[in-house]
Amino acid sequence: MNFNRIVCFDLEMCCWNDGRDPKTGEIIEIGLAELDLDTGEIVRRTQHYVKPEHDEISEFCTELTGIKPQVIHKNGKPLAEILRSMESKFGGKHKIYAAWGHDDRILHAECAAKGLKVPFTEYLNLAMIFRLQRHVKKKRCGQRAAMEIAGLEWEGRQHSGYVDAYNLARLTRTLFCDSDTQEKHK
Repeated sequence: MNFNRIVCFDLEMCCWNDGRDPKTGEIIEIGLAELDLDTGEIVRRTQHYVKPEHDEISEFCTELTGIKPQVIHKNGKPLAEILRSMESKFGGKHKIYAAWGHDDRILHAECAAKGLKVPFTEYLNLAMIFRLQRHVKKKRCGQRAAMEIAGLEWEGRQHSGYVDAYNLARLTRTLFCDSDTQEKHK
């Protein structure tokens, strides 16, 4: 296990506001940002668009995420292919993966439904770790609010997996890197 690196990831899923049950659908984007805990550097980032097998991208989903159906049609790949790429480029069982909240459960559920293997075994829920370390009083604290508490400004468009994973890596730096390392990257 490589305890010197954390791979932060963020998922975007099909969503809608047209009277359907308030749930999300299939994954349509996975953003990844790998943080080197020794140096505080974000050493690698990537964005993968995923072609949903059963859902479609609604107008509401495009407004929220910025992801257009044409982008998925042109650049999207099957989830199985994306997971293999994640494992080969970021490392699978030898790396620690982390997300804000329960993205691991979403990924596990979709992988189980499609007969796929999740590309990692170790997972950190950074929302829980943040609340414990910072003694946040609110039961729910979103990633953007957590960044404000940590003294970080949000960079980019929220609800983009690529941007959200990058900002999560920046926030993770405040949780696990020493103050000298953090200061270098402000």
